[in-house]
Amino acid sequence: MHDTTALLIELGAIILGLGILGRLAGRVGFSAIPLYLLAGLAFGHGGLIPLNASEEFIATGAEIGVILLLLLLGLEYSASELVTNLKTQYPSGIVDFVLNAVPGAAAALILGWGPVAAVALAGVTWISSSGVIAKVLGDLGRLGNRETPVILGVLVIEDLAMAVYLPLLTALLAGLSLAGGSLTLLISLGTVGAVLYLALRHGRLISRAVSSDNPEMLLLVVLGLTVLVAGVAQELQVSAAVGAFLVGIALSGEVAEGAHNLLAPLRDLFAAVFFVFFGLNTDPAAIPPVLLPALLLAAVTTVTKIGTGWYAAKRAGVRTAGRWRTGGTLVARGEFSIVIAGLAVGVEPRIGPLATAYVLILVILGPLAARWTEPLGRRLFGRSAPAAAVAGGPAGAGAAAVAVGAPEVSGPGSRERTEPEAHAVVDPEGTRDASDAPAVREAKEPDGVTRRQG
Repeated sequence: MHDTTALLIELGAIILGLGILGRLAGRVGFSAIPLYLLAGLAFGHGGLIPLNASEEFIATGAEIGVILLLLLLGLEYSASELVTNLKTQYPSGIVDFVLNAVPGAAAALILGWGPVAAVALAGVTWISSSGVIAKVLGDLGRLGNRETPVILGVLVIEDLAMAVYLPLLTALLAGLSLAGGSLTLLISLGTVGAVLYLALRHGRLISRAVSSDNPEMLLLVVLGLTVLVAGVAQELQVSAAVGAFLVGIALSGEVAEGAHNLLAPLRDLFAAVFFVFFGLNTDPAAIPPVLLPALLLAAVTTVTKIGTGWYAAKRAGVRTAGRWRTGGTLVARGEFSIVIAGLAVGVEPRIGPLATAYVLILVILGPLAARWTEPLGRRLFGRSAPAAAVAGGPAGAGAAAVAVGAPEVSGPGSRERTEPEAHAVVDPEGTRDASDAPAVREAKEPDGVTRRQG
């Protein structure tokens, strides 16, 4: 009885505290994620008032939070859009790997930790946090921006790459034979391939089976299906986050719209619990000894992630402002980095505190970078050049007129949604990206890919 009472008191205090912190962050126009993390540090192991009774419940809630974040991210896109992103963004995925994995591997070798630890630390610095970035995109109201498909394309490539990387890393850490490692890898790749096939070929049938006019039934079926698939995916050496994302991809139409509306408040609650849990499991006393190398590594990989986002957005035809936003949004590291570090602690114990400090720095810096990289880049490097006119306008007019009143049929949140009519947006100085406009017009590029004009 005493344990139950303590659990209720701790949970009530945590949720109330999250609400207060969220309101405070909203008043100053700031993401609440860093505040949630600092609250977790204050009440975690070695903090001011350690919480014990609610730790197991919070751990489960944190897992659900990541699953819901990725589910709702997947609901924004159809399976065909996912495949298009993968086909068009794979060069950006290669650049992402080279620019961001190499610094981590080099740091481990310089510190004398050996090749296996180098592979692990490369993963820590390579993978951006899908959970943090999904939350930041929603907080900043950027889900409809033109650069958002580019960001999601890079994240999807990273998440799917984890289906290859994690089994290989596990095999290296366990010293498995080539045959044992290959079997694990084949199982994970087969799982991802099977789910993608079902989403592409039978997504409509899945949506029809899940569909219900009763909101309660729809919520229970979608949530249950997502958690079940995420659990099975994790059991088969595939990330639970990837499984949840693919469930979102498989659902479409009214089912996706209804599920999004029902699950959004639940996602926000459990996502906040995830960030608190991350802080709760970090001992503040372990951070100072590794703070300097973590800061250096964070500084280097912040620049390389911004470079990755710039390159990816430039390839997609996004203008300068959107390129800065893409790079800044990709800075945050989080759940995958912690999972990788946890696996590698047995081989190199020092990698745990370093990875924790590194992730903590970037998970706090990430929302700041997402918000301020664009204005800072504009101030340091000047305004973007005047834009060419949109299709149908005079070439080199130096002003961008954005078509209005047409339904938006590509990008996040576009499934059967229509934007309200708005006046044409004219940008004589070329400083406003197409993503800032209330509505956009799509055009067919020579390569056959539909893109939104700006």
